[in-house]
Amino acid sequence: MNIAVIPARGGSKRIPRKNIKLFCGKPMIAWSIETALNSECFEQVIVSTDDEEIASIARIYGADVPFVRPKNLADDHTGTNPVIGHAIEWLKSQGLNPDLICCIYATAPFICLSDIQAGLDLIEEKNCDYVFSVTSFAFPIQRALKFEDDGKVGMFYPSNFYTRSQDLEESFHDAAQFYWGKTQVWLEGKPAFLSNSFPIRLPRHRVQDIDTFEDWQRAEKMKEVL
Repeated sequence: MNIAVIPARGGSKRIPRKNIKLFCGKPMIAWSIETALNSECFEQVIVSTDDEEIASIARIYGADVPFVRPKNLADDHTGTNPVIGHAIEWLKSQGLNPDLICCIYATAPFICLSDIQAGLDLIEEKNCDYVFSVTSFAFPIQRALKFEDDGKVGMFYPSNFYTRSQDLEESFHDAAQFYWGKTQVWLEGKPAFLSNSFPIRLPRHRVQDIDTFEDWQRAEKMKEVL
């Protein structure tokens, strides 16, 4: 049994009501719900929320909201692992024992069902802890700059000043879309980046963090051309 869990708390600060704010014509969370359902990878798609309006909209788009997330797991400092762990414990209390849990973020409007399916295939093939989406940095991080205390510009890695960009190792970051993981690994709280994990690589034009209004506007323009 495979279960999708979509965390969606109500207390977004930088973009109020971000999870249900209209994005290209539908509530943001609807993109994740519909993709999860259409992937046909899951016996159940659950939204974990503390917010009744989010719960209502999630149900309209076909997700299950079988429990209310406790307030102590819905603050600004709660990470993903405890939220998924809570959902797993609830499932177990209902006599359900899923093999794999896929955490899908509510703010992932570029998520594709083919990537979710590829993630399932990979975690089953590799028998690993996690499979999650990544994308490459557009510029070599080994030549990244910073502001010094006196306002001048400095390098994080000065030794790379004379190294050509094409000679530096390509680097990647979390695409913040989905995380397939074994149920027990989620319960143990193992971090995906430091575990026995494999990546699903996404093109940069399908990845955008949405934390600010500027991010939101950029994401909408990206979505319009896809």
